[in-house]
Amino acid sequence: MTDVLNLWKAGLGEVPEDVWERTGLRVLILADNGLARLSPAIGRLRRLHTLDLGHNRLTEVPRELGELRGLTRYLYLHDNRLTRLPPELGQLDELAYLNVGDNRIGELPSEIGDMAGLVELRAQHNELAGLPESIGQLGRLRELWLRGNRLASLPATFSALTQLRHLELRDNALESVPEPLRTLPLLRHLDLRSNRLHAIPDWIAELPSLEKLDLRWNGFEERGDDLRPLRALRERGCVVLT
Repeated sequence: MTDVLNLWKAGLGEVPEDVWERTGLRVLILADNGLARLSPAIGRLRRLHTLDLGHNRLTEVPRELGELRGLTRYLYLHDNRLTRLPPELGQLDELAYLNVGDNRIGELPSEIGDMAGLVELRAQHNELAGLPESIGQLGRLRELWLRGNRLASLPATFSALTQLRHLELRDNALESVPEPLRTLPLLRHLDLRSNRLHAIPDWIAELPSLEKLDLRWNGFEERGDDLRPLRALRERGCVVLT
């Protein structure tokens, strides 16, 4: 297919210039090529709906990625050496899936909230100490993967993520279950393994759709006040792991 270019593990080192002339491409796969730089000329490929740049050596990506307004399906930037994301990514307001996991990103740009089409966001194994308030604007978000960061809390605006089904907060620095989660009506899977939790709030038993709650490897034991909400969840069929 002339609109798909798969150069996975092609040993490129750098992207051949003639790739940027193929403006009819819909899918471009450049994963696992040892790429340390990405040309701003990528902005010419405005018909792309899928772009895979995972498993390279990129320390930054050009702001011209924001010009790829046809990018509606998948953008893979995982397993690179990124320390930041360009704010222009916020222009990709129809993109459904974004994976920036396994990088060195210290914060997400506030413009992430402009990516209104996001259904799944993966930002696991980075250096995030917080999330922008604008995260609450992602009204279509169903899955959020944040394992292995430095999160000690979530912004109040998180409560607006009413379509969220899956939330992974494993291996962070949470000392309590974040209060904004209590208003998420469709949350099914909540992973809080390996944090610093000392107690479980009563309101967690009021999450109407919760099917699995993983609390293993925290600093509390099931006793006293913790037993009531966990017992209530188990009685209604929710899987609770402690």
